[in-house]
Amino acid sequence: MTPKPDILLCDEITSALDVSSQAQILRLLAELCHESGTSAVFVSHDLSVVACMALCGGASIITDTNMALAGVSKPALQKLGGTALCFMAEPFIAEEAKARGVTRAAASVDYAAERIPNAIFAVGNAPTALLELAGHIENGLRPALVIGVPVGFVNVVESKERALAVCEAHGVPAIIALGRKGGSGVAAAICNALLYAAAELAEPEKRLSFNP
Repeated sequence: MTPKPDILLCDEITSALDVSSQAQILRLLAELCHESGTSAVFVSHDLSVVACMALCGGASIITDTNMALAGVSKPALQKLGGTALCFMAEPFIAEEAKARGVTRAAASVDYAAERIPNAIFAVGNAPTALLELAGHIENGLRPALVIGVPVGFVNVVESKERALAVCEAHGVPAIIALGRKGGSGVAAAICNALLYAAAELAEPEKRLSFNP
């Protein structure tokens, strides 16, 4: 890439392209940035493109349950230089939640938001985690992506509707399954679909080598 800028602004560079052409452009961009050390600011209304570029950049995935964490493909994530984390079972989270009178899910979101603010947050079980995340976004948090698919009855619909409204208002990419359906398995499946797409961009010749 000549010249070699410190920052490259990519504004809708894949708009109106077919999937194959999108992949070629994004793969070329990733290679050029890696070789030149250039940082790319990516602007797009295509959610899958935004998520894939975040994962190609090594974004962490934060889940609200260990079940969702277990379902995220570690081989694909490792090839992208990312990590998957869940703080729900940590003793210090339980202590913090008890001291503040909040759920462990909310306390774990607080902990992750402070330390890994640009992560992908995948919520598949706890509505309180999604509500807490929405509050952080209103206060300035800008995660790479919000995946909101908690399942059940209490506050589930309300948490999803609030999260979607907040993400839309503040320009945060989000995948929200409105209604009562969802779950940790769904959250992990969404993460894996994005991971496989991102891994193919990074190493197209190895697209069939990943195991969930």
